[in-house]
Parts: sequence; C-alpha cells; structure tokens
Amino acid sequence: MTKRQPDAATYAPTPARTIDSWIEGHALLSPGKPALVFHGEAISYAALHRRIVDTAAWLSNAGLVRGDRIAWYGRNSDAQIVLIFAAARLGLILVPLNWRLAPAELNYVLGDAGARYLFHDGHFEDRLEAVSAGLDLAVLSVDQLCEKVRSEPVETGQPTEALIGDPLLLVYTSGTTGRPKGAVLTQQAALWNAMSSQNAFRLTSRDRTFNLLPMFHVGGINIQTLPTFLCGGTVVLVTQFDPDSFFDIMQKGEITQVTVVPAILAALIADERWNDFNAETLTCMAIGSTDVPVPLIEAVHARGVPMVQVYGATETGPVTIYQPIDEAFDTVGSIGRCGLHSRVRLVGPDGKDVESGEAGEIWVKAPNCFSGYWHNEQVTSESIVDGWFRTGDVAMRDADGLYWFRDRVKNVIISGGENIYPAEVERVLRQVEGVAECCVVGRPDERWGQVPVAVLATAGETISTERLRAAMEGSLARFKQPKDFIQVVELPRNAMGKIVVDSVRDIALKAG
Repeated sequence: MTKRQPDAATYAPTPARTIDSWIEGHALLSPGKPALVFHGEAISYAALHRRIVDTAAWLSNAGLVRGDRIAWYGRNSDAQIVLIFAAARLGLILVPLNWRLAPAELNYVLGDAGARYLFHDGHFEDRLEAVSAGLDLAVLSVDQLCEKVRSEPVETGQPTEALIGDPLLLVYTSGTTGRPKGAVLTQQAALWNAMSSQNAFRLTSRDRTFNLLPMFHVGGINIQTLPTFLCGGTVVLVTQFDPDSFFDIMQKGEITQVTVVPAILAALIADERWNDFNAETLTCMAIGSTDVPVPLIEAVHARGVPMVQVYGATETGPVTIYQPIDEAFDTVGSIGRCGLHSRVRLVGPDGKDVESGEAGEIWVKAPNCFSGYWHNEQVTSESIVDGWFRTGDVAMRDADGLYWFRDRVKNVIISGGENIYPAEVERVLRQVEGVAECCVVGRPDERWGQVPVAVLATAGETISTERLRAAMEGSLARFKQPKDFIQVVELPRNAMGKIVVDSVRDIALKAG
C-alpha cells in the first residue's frame, strides 16, 4: 500500500512574527515585570504592550499602511520605544531624526524618506516649522498622540500583513561630505542583531540595562536596548547623558549593563565620583567605537568591570565584532572576535583576503546587516559586493583570531610607499599632557607623496614641538611621525559629534 504523501501546505513555513511579539510574549509570561524605567517611573511589560497595541491601532486608523514612514524628532523617550514596536506591528518604517542637525538638514531627511507623520516630544518646538517646511506630513506632539489614542478608541486586533522581513528603521548616516544616506534595517536584522548582542553581553531576563546613548542612531537603539527587550530584561532610559543622572542611577546598585562611547566615558572618569560609585552589580561596560584610548579601558578595569569593545556600523546593525566578556581583561585594545552570526573578511587593495597579521578592509556578511541605502541603488551597489558590505574600515587579525582596528581606508596616509594609519599616531599623541584630542591627516608632499600632519586641540595651551616630538621617539617609526604639529582650540565636528576629517585636512593644508 502506497503511503499518502502529506499535502505540501501542511509543512509550509509560517512567517516569523514581528518583533512587537517580544513585548507581547513577556506581557503574557511576566505581566508585572518592569520593561522600561523612564524618569524614575517603571512601566510593566503588560502596560508597555497595551500602549503599543493602542498606538498601532490608532496609526492604522489614521490611514498608515505597511511600508509607510513615520519620523521621531526628540530626545530619548518612552514614546519612541512605543513607536518602534507599534511600527513593527504594522510594518511601518521609523525614521529617528538626529536632533543635533540643522533644520534644513532635517527637512532634507524627512523629504528624502517621504515621511507621512512627524512625532516630537516638544523639546524642539521652535524649529518644527522650518523642519517640516514644504513637506506633506502631519506633525503631532507626544501629548497630542497620547490624547488621540485615549479619546479615539479603535479596533486593536492583531494585524496580519506585517512580516519579520519588513523594513523597520531608516537610519540616516551622518557622513562628513555630501548628503546623508538612509540605511534600511529590517525587523529581521534587528532580531539577528539582538541575538548577537545577547551572545556578546550574556544578556538574560535578569539584566537591568542602562541606556544613556541617543536613540537617533543604532548605538542607542540596537546595541543593548532592543536586545534587552528580546531577553525580557529591564531597560533604564534617560532623556540624555549627564554625569549626575549616571552616578545617581548607578549608586542604587541595580544596573548590570551599560553602553558608552569614548567622549562619555572620558567625562565620567574625569568626575570625582568615578572611583566611588557602586559598580558591584555591573557585569560589564560596553563601548561602541572603533578606536578606544587604552587609558579609558584601564580606568574601567581598575573598577573591576570588564570593558567589552563592540565594532560595527549603522549598516551592520551594528553588532558585528566584539570581545567576549571573559577575554576583556586580557585583550585590551582589541575590537574582539567575529560575532556569533557574522562573517568577516579582511580584504586588500587587490580584492583578495589578506593573511593574518596583515591589514585589510573589513567586509561583513551577516543577517543583521542593512538591506541597502534608501532610494540610492548606485551607492548600495558600490558598498555591497556579492552580499559583502564594505565597511571602509581597516583592521588586522592576529594568529589567535582577534581583530585590531587600524583606521578608515580613506584616512590611510601613503608616504614614500609606506602605509601610515593615523589612529596609531593619534594614540601616542593623546598621551601627551595638554592634548585634549587630535587628528592626524596626510598633506601633499613633492618628495614623499604625502606626509603626516597632526592637528591638536589643546584648549588654548601651547605645547612645544620638542615635547611632542619627544613623545614620538621610541613609540613610532620615524616615517610615521608627524612632520608638522598644528595647535587649535578645538577640532571641527559634525552634528553627530564626529571629527570632520576633510575640514582638518583643510586646516593642515592652509598651515602648510
């Protein structure tokens, strides 16, 4: 007797649920557990789920459909968390706006994204007219949205059209030249990134994660915030960073995880409270940056807390390479190992993989990578080769599989046929007393092609060239040492706080 084969439909895969199901699931299992703490107020998983469902229902009733874009213009807020998950529930795309940008720049981003709604928290109300000028979009404050959700009850059934593969975040990269580009991250990318983060930080439902990074970029949203919600932990959120709030919250002895960037960490270490705050519950401190000054890492380790360095970019979700917690104390200065769900290549100028111990451009292929640049096929095709994203960063992998950041490809100085990585020179200069920050660039030279020049921010103090050159001796080969030292009060930065290297090159050129 021939056994009847089952109908193929019986085994058809069911599309994975959208990421708002994380909150729904924890609301069912642990309804009273705090999901979010904002301004000292705890919001339970059940309450957060209710707000997400109600907000999504109102957005749907307002005519928004899968694929539509909504924008958030404000500082860190529980309202932004709600909008992220409400967008996921409906298959909408959230555009988090960098509030440090000028109104004209934000107007461009909104127009490029084609946003239909702009939600704001009132912090920048005096700029709204300029930000939204000439655009066909509705503008609502958080209070107005909450009032509409409360007073206009609608059907809150589970939408069925949204899929895990739908775009979720449209994050515009700051860039230092030209217009910003919108990187598209899907819900699936957010899920895979969260699982990589879970592996990197050993996140569990017992974790209480402190987010003080701005949520207009993936560092604040994706390094630990969304991953903590996946695990059923608690996110402690502040409107923006300030040392007082950091030390007040840490002193309670409840925080287990926190992510910083070098500028924030430097400010904390310089505070007289650094050596006294309660660090007993911290399982690790994460730092999202390519090149972290070793003295900052050592200051964290001196408190008995492992500093886990995370490498990535907006386009990679960002969690790509990271230090295992149990290796942090022994691998100071390394950006870590290839992440659990990532594949990494180091590629030379000839397009071939380099050997261990050699520097090459970091290429990444991972399910948490972006799907492309919004309405920019040309740049997308230039950045993604056979599924590999070209980061533009240079690193070296040692024999033990550890990666060591070198520099941006475009920053590499070729002098007399030798490659000079500015970041390596900057690490030495930052140790000179009086140097607040520095940037090393290449300046054209008839004999060598290029020579390195250091532009130093010294806050008005004059440092002798002899002292700067003395710091180089024994630390750097002669060909790597700057041929000129230019001292300024501060370095030029963009709205993201990043040093604008092209402007530094202009300074170097004019001085030469």
